[in-house]
Amino acid sequence: MSVPFFNLAPNLTVSRLCLGTMTFGEQNSLPQSFRLLDEVFHAGINFFDSAEMYPVPQRAETQGRSEEYLGRWIRERKIPRDRVVLATKVTGPSGQMIWIRGGPKHLDAKNITEAIDNSLQRMQMEYIDLYQIHWPDRYVPMFGETEYHPTQQFCSISIEEQLDALGRAVDAGKVRYIGLSNETPYGIMKFLQLAERLGRYSEGESRYNLSNNMVKAATMGYLDIARKHGLHPVSLAIAFVLRHPLVASTIFGATRSWQLRRLSMVARLS
Repeated sequence: MSVPFFNLAPNLTVSRLCLGTMTFGEQNSLPQSFRLLDEVFHAGINFFDSAEMYPVPQRAETQGRSEEYLGRWIRERKIPRDRVVLATKVTGPSGQMIWIRGGPKHLDAKNITEAIDNSLQRMQMEYIDLYQIHWPDRYVPMFGETEYHPTQQFCSISIEEQLDALGRAVDAGKVRYIGLSNETPYGIMKFLQLAERLGRYSEGESRYNLSNNMVKAATMGYLDIARKHGLHPVSLAIAFVLRHPLVASTIFGATRSWQLRRLSMVARLS
């Protein structure tokens, strides 16, 4: 399989397919996770995404295993560190996962710094290539919400404080580049505006989602197109995202080796 690459930032070249690891440590055992990592790496994929809260469903007993498995795979396979790009994320406030730093109600500098140190310790790595805020500290409609509810608004940590904490991690050599996940268009632009003078921001993941309930009707049409051309819907969906001019890389997930076969068709379509 020929996997294309993209220069996400200076000296940060990533494969346009990125393996998400949120099943590692729950649906996937350590040997299963290693097999998946081996297969995608040998296929040419160098980009791996994790988060401190993974795996999902979230449980205190398993929290952090995805990062642990990823770091252990790199060490045990003796893969040169500069041949892989590691991305991970700090958990935003939720009031639910109290086993993560006591369930922080705000994503302030202290929590960001502690999260980075903990992720490095779990992976046993010296640095993280791409570190992201998993979701905004402030209230925004997310994870299936389609409307804004003013009654849920709360005081949030300033973007300046978050950028400063992330910037200090970059200066300390713990993080190479920083970014955002599950952000709104407003949030992305605000971070860009404030970071312009600091040179801190490098990557963003917006709330664009193919499973949004509002596009179910269109999805049925895409299924018809896939059937007409003998394509699997997964291959068509990933290729569709990759062809978007603003998309650098697409995160995909897999729990079994046979699911990776869809990727060879994606490479041809995109």
